[in-house]
Amino acid sequence: MTELYTDKVTQKKRAISLDIARGSMLFLIILAHMPLLLYTSEPGVITKVAGQTPLDQVLNILMELIVDNRARPLFAILFGYGLVMVHRKQWVRNGSEKVKHLIKRRCWYLVWLGAILAGLAGGQDILMTYGITGLIVIHSLKKDTKKIKKYTIISTIPYIILLPILWGGLLVSMQSYGLPVELTGQETYLSTLSDRLFAIIFTPFITHVLFPVIPSVLMGIWMGKLNLLVEPQNYINLLKKLTVICFAISLVGALPLVLINDVWFPSFFIAGVIAGIHILTGFAGGLGYAALFGLLGLSINYHGVIVKAITAMGKRSLTFFVLHEILIVIILSPIAFNLGAVLTVTTSVLLGIVMWAVTLSVAYFMDHRQIEGPLEKYMRNLTYKKIL
Repeated sequence: MTELYTDKVTQKKRAISLDIARGSMLFLIILAHMPLLLYTSEPGVITKVAGQTPLDQVLNILMELIVDNRARPLFAILFGYGLVMVHRKQWVRNGSEKVKHLIKRRCWYLVWLGAILAGLAGGQDILMTYGITGLIVIHSLKKDTKKIKKYTIISTIPYIILLPILWGGLLVSMQSYGLPVELTGQETYLSTLSDRLFAIIFTPFITHVLFPVIPSVLMGIWMGKLNLLVEPQNYINLLKKLTVICFAISLVGALPLVLINDVWFPSFFIAGVIAGIHILTGFAGGLGYAALFGLLGLSINYHGVIVKAITAMGKRSLTFFVLHEILIVIILSPIAFNLGAVLTVTTSVLLGIVMWAVTLSVAYFMDHRQIEGPLEKYMRNLTYKKIL
């Protein structure tokens, strides 16, 4: 049976698998977002920069296999799972109409917080995208698992058809395998502020088109309905099958992208099609990660500093996601320390590891002192202020 541990702040029982998944997910997101600001390096493939050394190339391969377009679906699945937990808890307390209103309010505040992060801080948007997704899928929270699987399939089919074509056309229009980082090194905070604020309007739409999350959020809702991560002992065989099959799909879908620009030099359109397939098979990668963490919850005990630190970060995932995004901007971008001008793939990965380790220590300290995540507390107050 998965271990439940007591949160020192709220004195409530929590599933270790969920918080381990959330804390680990934040590390994957750091690794995925670091290369986006290495602006003096030559573009590589999609969001990667070209490796300068053999170690750079190895790290790029590993990133393309297990991180890129895999961390985001895991985040989306955990977001969907969390929606189910909120819906289930508040349904008992407040009934159908109030719980729907509460979740809508929570999603709108996520959109608002994401707009502040992207517009004022310059971080990568996920929160706006997920908040809008929550508003779109809210009706599915009261459906059974068969309906949710049907919705997942229906939402995935258009992307299977269109996404590879869209990416193919995008790379043809750019005449490049990679997405350029449009920084010169002369930017200041004020000179880029208007562009960031203007981009808020379009960013969620572009993300939903080119980096879709709705299918993954629905997968998370399906997992939440079954309670796969809180009661994994009831679904061991299913979780094992999901882990093996989904990781196999994810790896097979990632391999063609790994070959591009190193041993294979296809046309830009074909490269874009491969990029679309990489994103689509990332849905399976995120589901595989979620299933794996469900299995890990059966064997991990809430003992030891590392496990406690990761779960502490997982409980405060919103706070630390925003903190990480702000730190990446401050450390790498020209508006502050400008290390994006000198770091390589390898040094950026090392910096990401250090950043995660330091913030893990902060999370552990906060948990030890029973300090709640400030953004979690703020969001809860905004969401529940008229309900409680």
